[in-house]
Amino acid sequence: MRRLVVIAATALGLVAVLSQGPVSANGRPPAVQDQSLKALAARHNLAIGTAISNDALAEPQYKAIATQQFSSVTHENAMKWESLEPTRGTYNWGPADALIDFAKKNNQKVRGHVLVWHNQLPAWLTEGVANGTISKTELRDLLKKHITTVVKRYKGKIWQWDVVNEAASDPWDSPSEIHLKGFWAQNLGPTYIADAFRWARAADPHALLFYNDYNMEAFGDRGPSDKVWFIYNLIKNLRAQGVPIDGFGSQGHLGTQYGNFDAFQVKEVLDAFSDLGMVSAFTEVDVRSQMTAGVQAGDSNEINPRLQASASNFSVLLQACLLNRNCLSYTVWGFTDKHSWVPTWFTDPPEGLATLYDENYQPKRAYNSIKSDLVFAGPPHVQPRPRR
Repeated sequence: MRRLVVIAATALGLVAVLSQGPVSANGRPPAVQDQSLKALAARHNLAIGTAISNDALAEPQYKAIATQQFSSVTHENAMKWESLEPTRGTYNWGPADALIDFAKKNNQKVRGHVLVWHNQLPAWLTEGVANGTISKTELRDLLKKHITTVVKRYKGKIWQWDVVNEAASDPWDSPSEIHLKGFWAQNLGPTYIADAFRWARAADPHALLFYNDYNMEAFGDRGPSDKVWFIYNLIKNLRAQGVPIDGFGSQGHLGTQYGNFDAFQVKEVLDAFSDLGMVSAFTEVDVRSQMTAGVQAGDSNEINPRLQASASNFSVLLQACLLNRNCLSYTVWGFTDKHSWVPTWFTDPPEGLATLYDENYQPKRAYNSIKSDLVFAGPPHVQPRPRR
């Protein structure tokens, strides 16, 4: 009898928790399927985020969903170096400031993206290095100045910073052995990573500082061509030297044409970084599909399997995050196909269908799949995240 009472009390407690949130017109809490992603994720102290486009915020439907469904926002482009300082010494803070104001108004946290990346750098910087008018010593000073200036401006307003982004090669590169790649490694050597994190920490002692990369969902064979294993050991060694890397960001750009992973394979990676004393986050989740002639013609025989596979992949990443208490946030890289980066980037073959909502702002199967994950998750295997 005592066991039945405990079970009943637990069930009632769960019902009460699930009922938290806004009150509907009839005075009752909304049905669980009508609650927002952010309301359901709040049960787990998990932030559900999205990348935001300032231009798209002019659309009422876009703005409403961005406000109502998500508890964290990331600017798609306005915090990248080419956007912030298109002309040397002249800053364009307006779009980035607008996101900060939007988040504050809507009680949302902000992920800062990105401080150090080899793409979307201002032409004056890359051309100056290429033609020799910017020396390697000056380049290091410019990087320090950039990080310090940006992080100090938003001190206390950014929850998580992507400090270094996509520093590692891929197994299909030459050589296949994973190595540090790109503009910064080529011009400053491997020490730029430790420098960047130390400069960011000095500028804001309280922001969580992340290393962020793609194709980081599961370990491979832990050999020289295993990118996840390479990044794990890189961060392990840097932290042993006192470098203040707080978090591991797994972007989560997936495609339905690939085999991908199950939740336990993904959890294994999150657990490995947790064991280093780190937090983690999924930072740029989307799941694209090839837009075959059949898909573009509206053939349900081709569309439905892709929508189902997409939902499964969104769900796998969220389930893994829920199973690790140090996974603090789950961010999708845009929430509607109307404003997705995928069709403009993946053109041969064309790809799309990558987000939670279609082009008409209607939720897809993937939206309801991750919503159900948030509903059904709970103790003992899913615990609330510690406050960070």
